Amino acid sequence: MVPKNTICLWYNGTALEAAEFYARTFPDSAVGTIFRAPGDYPAGKEGDVLTVEFTVMGIPCIGLNGGPEFQHSEAFSFQVATDDQAETDRLWNALISNGGQASVCGWCKDRWGISWQITPRALLDAIADPDRAAAQRAFAAMMEMGKIDIAAIEAARRG
Repeated sequence: MVPKNTICLWYNGTALEAAEFYARTFPDSAVGTIFRAPGDYPAGKEGDVLTVEFTVMGIPCIGLNGGPEFQHSEAFSFQVATDDQAETDRLWNALISNGGQASVCGWCKDRWGISWQITPRALLDAIADPDRAAAQRAFAAMMEMGKIDIAAIEAARRG
């Protein structure tokens, strides 16, 4: 059954490759139905992969091979709440080492230009600390980071 709400991500002929990468990288992720074009279209030929249904951490998505016209931006991102430094490192490194690009404050892009926020739960807890000074210290520490370092966030929080 088709979900009522699905995220559609635009790719330039690489939707299946991206879906397979996400399925290998993130828990509760899988590649579903692959639809091939019933005829030629501006970005491809009859028989080419047109769309791919997939899930990323349980979120239903469709990859559309729409061509080179539109690019992804940071205006859309997947935010992944990680439980520890090992999970943070594994996901960040998987995205970056597969042709992605590191950014700041836990943000990075995958090789297809999709933005990801790899956000440890410890960071979320720290910046929501009811002790305003502790939250400010943790926030200031985060602003200096690429990949989030949980030990450094916790040290900043403690002062």
